[in-house]
Amino acid sequence: MSQLQFPEPIHGTVDLAAGEQAKRDGMALAADNTNPDWATACRAAIERMAARGTVFQAADLIAEQLVDEPDSPSQWGPAFGSAARAGVIEAAGYAPSKRATVHKSICKVWVGRAGRQGRRAA
Repeated sequence: MSQLQFPEPIHGTVDLAAGEQAKRDGMALAADNTNPDWATACRAAIERMAARGTVFQAADLIAEQLVDEPDSPSQWGPAFGSAARAGVIEAAGYAPSKRATVHKSICKVWVGRAGRQGRRAA
């Protein structure tokens, strides 16, 4: 038996605005429930990795013992989002996660803004 495939989304079946709002609501809830000490340590770790100018992901912060795991994995998003909005980092694409617990699922990778600019000039 084969699976029915549609060549493109059917108009009216996906509410993009509602999806985006649900994402913002979830990120705000995660941020509100994040331990302030962890958030401060995570921001320092992100800034340290960003200063290197190399591509990194959340797992690298833990592997280098710059920060511990958060209480919930959903707390990574607000931490990286805040650093991106502040201009510390920018998205550099996607790669398989290095975390064993997620079985190499896709995750966003980041680079320091100064590192990205330096690579463009090279």
